[in-house]
Amino acid sequence: MERPFVVCHMLTSLDGKIDGAFFGAPEATPALKAYGELRKFYGCQATLYGTTTMLGDYAKGRVLHLPPLPQNLPQEDCINPNGKAVGNFIVSIDPKGELAFSSHSLEKKGRPAAHVIEVLTQQASSEYLAYLQELGISYIFAGTTRLDCALLLQKLHRLLGIEKLMVAGGGVVNWSFLAQQLIDELSLVIAPVADGGTTAVSIFEQSEFLPRSGPTVFRFQEAKPLDGDVL
Repeated sequence: MERPFVVCHMLTSLDGKIDGAFFGAPEATPALKAYGELRKFYGCQATLYGTTTMLGDYAKGRVLHLPPLPQNLPQEDCINPNGKAVGNFIVSIDPKGELAFSSHSLEKKGRPAAHVIEVLTQQASSEYLAYLQELGISYIFAGTTRLDCALLLQKLHRLLGIEKLMVAGGGVVNWSFLAQQLIDELSLVIAPVADGGTTAVSIFEQSEFLPRSGPTVFRFQEAKPLDGDVL
């Protein structure tokens, strides 16, 4: 299968949390800096986020109302050629088609502008497709009711020429790729802070709507101590 090389790059607390109070600790600042620097090191053309992460950091909430269409739009992939030419992408997992945006590109402090690629299943409505087309947001179908990670990777490679993809959470979307053996490398930046929270998710989270799968074994490659007691 021709697909991008996939690296899962995550920042965690000592107890494996990827969100929570530990982010606000001054001792976590060196880890945040290292995480950003390593993003550049990997040189990925695209970064993939799950719906929860998109809602927290990138999307403008959920679309509340869309005008009805006189007829349904075909559920076919739609790539904005101007967006493709940007060469830098945020891949947004949105199975039902519900995230709201103000533009087809997103900018986060310290990062170049990235064209949005919405990843949908056949649950997405024609009204939502029309909404994306109006904004110039590209979209790809990958699954009927559940994300087909392998199909998505094939399409990202074939339609957009993506050779290297960063998967960056949340825990459920990370596990979706790992359960299908589609993560080639795991990169962890570990802050010297324990959170102890019981609600924050960990790096990989099994969801009720995913088929049950057994443990996945990794092979150790390298560990580096960094400034600020970061690993």
